[in-house]
Amino acid sequence: MNTDVLRHYIERANERGFFNWLSDKHYIYLQYWARTGKWLNLKNPQTFNEKLQWLKLNDRKPIYSQMVDKYEAKKHIASVVGEKYTIPTYGVWERFEEIDFDSLPNQFVLKCTHDSGGLVVVKDKTKMDKAAAKDKIERSLKKNYYLHGREWPYKAVKPRIIAEKFLEDTINDALTDYKFFCFHGQPKLMYISKDRGNEPRTDFFDMEFNHLPIKVRDPNADVMPEKPKQFERMQQLAKQLSEGIPHLRVDFYLVNENIYVGELTFFHMGGFTQIQPEEWNVKMGNWIDLPQQ
Repeated sequence: MNTDVLRHYIERANERGFFNWLSDKHYIYLQYWARTGKWLNLKNPQTFNEKLQWLKLNDRKPIYSQMVDKYEAKKHIASVVGEKYTIPTYGVWERFEEIDFDSLPNQFVLKCTHDSGGLVVVKDKTKMDKAAAKDKIERSLKKNYYLHGREWPYKAVKPRIIAEKFLEDTINDALTDYKFFCFHGQPKLMYISKDRGNEPRTDFFDMEFNHLPIKVRDPNADVMPEKPKQFERMQQLAKQLSEGIPHLRVDFYLVNENIYVGELTFFHMGGFTQIQPEEWNVKMGNWIDLPQQ
């Protein structure tokens, strides 16, 4: 069996939970090889992805769990930069049956506090398929996001459901993400991602808004994104929110020129993504000074 086929089988087995019994360290070694095709160096990590894996195992501050909890993170964000930068929340519940839909506005978003991807967007409550929404949310509630990538902060996050304000930008034709990669409290680069369904586009920029030749997964946009008016303000907010942390990705939405913090992420794509060209994987790794053990 060649290595590509073996890695494919490992990925399929992982999706079925066959490796849940492994220790964090052994699981990370296995998944790093399966996902990147490279052997992980934890004794002397050099690249961005290697150092993210090291941080998973060694940098475990309790506040990180609050920062990744989609409900509790709002309290942290409000305490650091102000409540006006948080997405308004209509309610939080432990079970789908507890949601009081009569109290919700006509448009809203349902999501789980501990997961990524379990999203229900409701643009017209009168046409909402509650059975489909219930099925999706309940499947999300059962997921153990920590086990998927061994991102330690998620281990202590309690699975709950929240309803948030539906964000609609009337100025631009699609909701746009602005994701800032911060190293020890200093934003170094960011990318702009437009949500266009099955055809996402991503472009990286430095803090002077120079376009960078970095590719992670998605192709570049057909038309180069313009520098947003709020670029420097987002940069300052990202700096405040990432202070004292070896690495943090701070995500923003711009909605009708209002800034909202979308989420705080410690491990970009779990630290398992290909970064091209490889020199940027190394360069981003050099920006992380690992804490002394």
